[in-house]
Amino acid sequence: MFVSKVTSLLFLANVCWSYGEFPVSFKYDKNVMDHNKLPKLSQLPKVPGHPDGSAWLWGKEDQLGRLNFLTPKRVLNSMEEVESGEVIPLNVAVKDVDPPLFGREKFNHTFTQFGDGSLLIFDERVEMNTQTASQWDGFRHFAHAKSEKLYNNCTKADIDGPNANSKCGMQNWAKHGIVGRGMLIDFASYAEKKGIVMDPFTNENITLAHLKAVAKSQGLDLRRESEGGDVRIGDIFLVRTGYGKAYMALTPAEKKEMADSFVGAIGVQKSPETMEFLHDSYFSAVVGDNPAFETWPPVGEALHEHILSLWGVALGEIWDLERLAKGCQKRKKWTFFLTSAPFNIEGGIASWANAIAIL
Repeated sequence: MFVSKVTSLLFLANVCWSYGEFPVSFKYDKNVMDHNKLPKLSQLPKVPGHPDGSAWLWGKEDQLGRLNFLTPKRVLNSMEEVESGEVIPLNVAVKDVDPPLFGREKFNHTFTQFGDGSLLIFDERVEMNTQTASQWDGFRHFAHAKSEKLYNNCTKADIDGPNANSKCGMQNWAKHGIVGRGMLIDFASYAEKKGIVMDPFTNENITLAHLKAVAKSQGLDLRRESEGGDVRIGDIFLVRTGYGKAYMALTPAEKKEMADSFVGAIGVQKSPETMEFLHDSYFSAVVGDNPAFETWPPVGEALHEHILSLWGVALGEIWDLERLAKGCQKRKKWTFFLTSAPFNIEGGIASWANAIAIL
């Protein structure tokens, strides 16, 4: 009887996958290797109590989202990307993002001499907003506006108030670690070669067509691996928009002027086709060298609402991708081993990236 029931359930599951339907009871398997066994955006089951378009399918206790896909097996496979052993840090110097954008607090660094001063020992004190330099936006950062829900039913009450707790805090990412295969799409270099002129300090759109064209020029196919492409479940998807290079070329006075009268920033366009691509690729994280990964300010709903709160995908901003782009170009290979150690802060909203690529 038991064997018969199991066989029936497996048959029903295969029927669901074959016909593009996923039951309300569906749950992700972190070890799955076939994209076809994961629902596309258009196939997400409508779970009672969950916002439409949400992919809270790991279980009600989950706090990792698609970082769950970064399993030991995938980490081992990602290590095969290493060829030369060249280490490339991906973190912008904190002093170079000054003043911070969006009116955030400035980084403050002071020194104190330890003890009574009889020994030459120094300590330091750091005051910062975790969103001031190369960073991860965590799952407590940007709620889905319509439902006012953060990832996996986390709410404002979980963060602030008498019943506040550490649900979906950065400590979960820190204890798991972010280690996997990175994939860089160097739009900035492609645009320069093709004579595509975009102002990095306005909300110019990098479309899905742009991303696919850049990938093709790099010898990459942005289709899913199960469809004959190069995108693997759990990949970390990085886009060099050109914002980072342009920002670092500004004088201190120009940086202050831009921060004081911020207009916008180039980024990945929020469109139905881009959303389907980002969701259906099953990236564990997406990263940009710009302030929001997506075009900012957005028109309508922000991609942040979907990437972070509805899908549970980590989102990185203001990463230094300049040296990485040169390294990838030199070896004609655009995938690499990537590691990141987020802050282990209970209930943390965000974290500096602390990221390294190894080529």
